[in-house]
Amino acid sequence: MKRKIVIEILSSLLILLFVYTSVSKWLAFKKFIGEMNNQPFPNWMTPILVWTLPAAEVLIAGLLMFDRTQLIGFRASLIFMLLFTVYTLLVLLNVFGRTPCSCGGVIEHLSWGQHLFFNLFFVGVALTGIWLKRKELTPKIS
Repeated sequence: MKRKIVIEILSSLLILLFVYTSVSKWLAFKKFIGEMNNQPFPNWMTPILVWTLPAAEVLIAGLLMFDRTQLIGFRASLIFMLLFTVYTLLVLLNVFGRTPCSCGGVIEHLSWGQHLFFNLFFVGVALTGIWLKRKELTPKIS
């Protein structure tokens, strides 16, 4: 029973994160497009990214809401957070000529070091969720 509560807390944290960031991007959509055009990626990727990133965040949040799809949601969360963390590390290592942040809402006000710890926290949340969910799904042998 305790494991189930912890899984729900972990999934709720990720749902809150992904819904918040996607809604923030959509509410300031023109700003988001400008920030994506300022990324070190080719500008032809902007139309793809501005629609797929927020939509994927909402999809991941949806997967985390249901017991049957939570494990997939935790895995997708881990992949997303690892990608964001690698990007943050590359910024901190001065790999890019410019370092714009296209995060939504208050998250964009974090320093890159704070971003790294923020992302690592959510990597840990996703990893813990995967571990606990797998334990929950594994049949016990008596």
